[in-house]
Amino acid sequence: MAVEMTALSIMQDAPVIPVIVLQKVEHAVPMAQALVAGGIRVLEVTLRTPQGLDCIAAIARAVPEAIVGAGTVRNAADARAAHAAGARFAVSPGYTCALGQACQALELPLLPGVATSSEIMQAQADGFDALKFFPAMQAGGAAMLKAWQGPFADVRFCPTGGISAANAGEFLALANVVCVGGSWLVPADALARGDWAQITALARSAAALREPMRDHSGAA
Repeated sequence: MAVEMTALSIMQDAPVIPVIVLQKVEHAVPMAQALVAGGIRVLEVTLRTPQGLDCIAAIARAVPEAIVGAGTVRNAADARAAHAAGARFAVSPGYTCALGQACQALELPLLPGVATSSEIMQAQADGFDALKFFPAMQAGGAAMLKAWQGPFADVRFCPTGGISAANAGEFLALANVVCVGGSWLVPADALARGDWAQITALARSAAALREPMRDHSGAA
């Protein structure tokens, strides 16, 4: 019954994957519900705080319509812990063969971070061709992605790092960009206030960023 998810299918779900840093477990479920209400259901909850895994578990249990994943996954132990908590995908800031193998063994879709051509080639050699370009702005921005369209025409990217509502459209207009990652959908002050309506509004605006005429499937 369940359709197998891949990193690419996860990227194709919406134009923006929110990069979420949660300090309180009690914020996890209402935040996830607010994002889903705004049309964003793929949620990257980072492991940057001690509460990250518990937040993933809470969302996985209480918000089944969300596709919750773990961000800042850096090694095999992180991948195993995220999978056990209920994460349905993993996102890493960089790439190692050990991490790739661990996620493949867990059948956990991985969106690995790359910043150079050599890193792209290593990830592709291990079977990954849907990649996170990170940190996007610091590593060359849209110009770098345009340069990669020639040698890496078969790779699809989710640029993350320095992406905002103001510049997301520039990236989404590129043929090799499927979605972007950004933290602006879940502002820390909105979390602190419990302003779920603001988060829903930000999600709704982000969901509307998709460019309907652009084909990101890689088909000729």
